[in-house]
Amino acid sequence: MKSLKLAIRKDALNEAIGHVSRAVSPRPVIPILAGIKIDADSRGITLTASDTDISVQSFIPLEEDGETIVRMESGGNLVLGAKFFSEIVRKLPTDTVELEAPDVHRTIIRSGNAEIELVGLDPEEYPVLPSVADAHTFSVNGLNMKQLVQRTVFAVSANESTPILTGVLWQLSGGKLKLTATDRHRLSNAESEVAADPELKLDQMVIAGRTLNELSKLVPDDGTMIEVAATDSQVLFRMDRILFYSRLLDGTYPDTSRIITNQYKTEMIISTKALTDAIERAYLLSREEKTNIVRMATVGSGEIEVSSSSLEIGKVTERIVPDHLAGEELKIAFNSRYMLDALKVIDQEKIHIGFTGAMSPILIRPAQDPDMLHLILPYRTTS
Repeated sequence: MKSLKLAIRKDALNEAIGHVSRAVSPRPVIPILAGIKIDADSRGITLTASDTDISVQSFIPLEEDGETIVRMESGGNLVLGAKFFSEIVRKLPTDTVELEAPDVHRTIIRSGNAEIELVGLDPEEYPVLPSVADAHTFSVNGLNMKQLVQRTVFAVSANESTPILTGVLWQLSGGKLKLTATDRHRLSNAESEVAADPELKLDQMVIAGRTLNELSKLVPDDGTMIEVAATDSQVLFRMDRILFYSRLLDGTYPDTSRIITNQYKTEMIISTKALTDAIERAYLLSREEKTNIVRMATVGSGEIEVSSSSLEIGKVTERIVPDHLAGEELKIAFNSRYMLDALKVIDQEKIHIGFTGAMSPILIRPAQDPDMLHLILPYRTTS
């Protein structure tokens, strides 16, 4: 190891630590992964953190827009415990942080009149990041990718006994990216155009929901293009100065296409807000019963009724007039929490809901957006 010595702007170091800290596990499988690795060379500083499932790198250049960010006296590498390193840097008194590591197990941090000495770990023991040398690549608008994740990830399973369903399926075909999530009781999918070779096809890329939530926090909202590089076992997301690696989940994602239909016994177009508000009010009572069950039925001429009840509190009933209602009479019960999760990621004024039977899937789509679909299974009730 070289004897590292440098000075860096505190805000740049804080930001990079914040990025990579998302990959630090509170209970690492090996002790070295409780640390953040710092590599300093003539290009700048690279911070790395990993929990074996995800790895994040953040790069800090020596200068940006003519402003000096890092003054490098000598390069090298070191590993410092993530928890204390991040807390100490945040609380340092001046805008500049000096790092000096005379050997692998000792790092001195100076800022103003403060001097802190931390025990380091051997950087030679830090795991090598996954290789994506033979990856298939495509690019996606960062804002679109965040929306795809937001519209699907809530439907992943929380049950670790079926690991594949704790992830979101990514499929690419004909330049269109489709994300699908299901926990067997509900399903959400969303699609978007991407920049890809029209011949490129991916059909079993499954990324853990937890991982995608962390990734979304790092993706900027300015529409920056994100390069995605996928192998059979890993995927890398390349952003401006951040690399985000994720292990893919093992297994085969179930074929969900067979349960999606356009043949409805009853269908309606209705105000998203009116239905959301009515179900939220009904949910307040169903929540008290620990069931979340809300009922929906057609009543009178061209109205629907949303209702729920609680033995201890009472009953709520509300009628809404849809913009369009056609088909058979409807009487159905469903998990209101699942329905609200779907409604809250739809940003259009009107939604289309298709009912395929009292015990068959309910399909919810934005009225003007064919690239998003939510499906929930109804409940069988005694009344």
